[in-house]
Amino acid sequence: MNDLLPLLEEFHREKLASLLRHEAGARLIGQYDFNNTYQYIINREDVQLSWVSQAIDELGGSADNNVQAPERQAQGKADAAARAIMEEDQRDAQAFVERWRPRVEAMTNARQRGMLRVILGETLEQKRFFDQALAGQMDLLGRRPDHVGPRVGSVMSTRWIE
Repeated sequence: MNDLLPLLEEFHREKLASLLRHEAGARLIGQYDFNNTYQYIINREDVQLSWVSQAIDELGGSADNNVQAPERQAQGKADAAARAIMEEDQRDAQAFVERWRPRVEAMTNARQRGMLRVILGETLEQKRFFDQALAGQMDLLGRRPDHVGPRVGSVMSTRWIE
């Protein structure tokens, strides 16, 4: 029990860093379907962080939300830059799971172990999205009807423009 709080705090910091990397990556990915997938991933990570924050609070700790947002640079033209970002995020997701799975499985607190297992499973789902996007699959979050056809254009990198 004594090592549970520091473990959850470390997990929270790493997952928050992942969310911030995904937010920065989404700003550089304009293709509609891929950007939508990033928005889905960011939303899920926000929910996951709320779970871990609540667990930390229950143990008398306080989740550290002062993680530095990364700067991500687009390397090359739009398609090549998006590919590089997704490849990096694909590797990061796999590394996160490999790094955390043994620690999670060694936990004695079944409730918190179960929560972290769900988050690791969703991280593998994120990796699968990146795998599929890199393979050129566009319908990552569901198929559009055939008569609608593919989305054309791109999303803006900034949500609000004044």
